[in-house]
Amino acid sequence: MKHGLIFDLDGTLVDSLEGIGASLNRALAAAGLPTHPLTAVRGFIGNGARVLVQRAAPAGSDDGLIHSLEQAFKEDYDVTWPDGTILYDGISTLLESLQNQGYPLAVLSNKPHPFTVAMVSQLFPGIHFTAVLGQRPGIHHKPDPAGALEISAEFGFAASDCTVIGDSTLDIETAHNAGMKSIAVMWGFHDRERLLDAKPGRTVENPGELLEVFSVNP
Repeated sequence: MKHGLIFDLDGTLVDSLEGIGASLNRALAAAGLPTHPLTAVRGFIGNGARVLVQRAAPAGSDDGLIHSLEQAFKEDYDVTWPDGTILYDGISTLLESLQNQGYPLAVLSNKPHPFTVAMVSQLFPGIHFTAVLGQRPGIHHKPDPAGALEISAEFGFAASDCTVIGDSTLDIETAHNAGMKSIAVMWGFHDRERLLDAKPGRTVENPGELLEVFSVNP
């Protein structure tokens, strides 16, 4: 039986670092706050927009400032994200090949849901995803297993017949919490050693290697 494949978005399918960093720094600068190099922004990404701005804001920032920064970031990013978001090399071929082999595909991201849907729709017009889920109000985000289990139900598969694929320890933890298999991709935003410490089922170095995994293990 083929597995259902649940992909993370940022750092896994797309390199969105420049777009996120640019919008974040414009929001900070507009508030008169220090900005950050992309090397620092890389470490802020993964837990959603609010945590992104909490990590970027000065220590001790109050809730009102965090809220205003989050809103400014989202408003800017809504308009500008295409300027700083590209597919990783080999991703289009990977998804097309998996789709042609009959694998059900989905995206599960901690990016706000509207951005996740818009980005997937625009960047992957020829790919059918059974589900595309981002961070939604009232729904716990990764590493909580709720989103992954919602997707497995839409696939019509048991959790054990699904694989979570991502560049973050959150993705690996989500898979463990949901009773799913996991694959850590090593081309994304997160530290290699931390990924290995999270004990993924396996690791891959590039999209071609990931395609080989599922081509030889149908």
